[in-house]
Amino acid sequence: MVKVIQANKNYSWYAKLKKPAWAPPSWLFGPVWSVLYLIIAVTFGFVFFKAWQGQLPRFIVISFIINLISNLIFTPLQFGLRNNLAAAIDIFIVLLSLVVSLSFIYPFIPLIAWLLIPYLLWVSFATVLQLTVTYLNYGQK
Repeated sequence: MVKVIQANKNYSWYAKLKKPAWAPPSWLFGPVWSVLYLIIAVTFGFVFFKAWQGQLPRFIVISFIINLISNLIFTPLQFGLRNNLAAAIDIFIVLLSLVVSLSFIYPFIPLIAWLLIPYLLWVSFATVLQLTVTYLNYGQK
């Protein structure tokens, strides 16, 4: 019960931040991430399976792991710690590691890279949004 109250408090904190006029409504994030997490689960799972079978070089898997970890820590940074700057740095790492992962996997399994394009587009948008929110709210707690 305490965690639910804390989560609501943190999300209400985010709702009060200054955002650009082009920011999507908050209800859109859940459905978008639900679809993206399904795509991520299938494609990353396939990459990890192929690597486990020895059919992909280890460096490819490392880039996907970095992306997965940085993606998973975004929410705790943004909403748990309420740290826009840390979240901005993290989302940039998500974007960079995704671009690297796509460039690494494309020569081996082009379909995986193509399937991850919606994730790339959303993370690109989310990066610009987070950088804008960070800028607009710099110095505020």
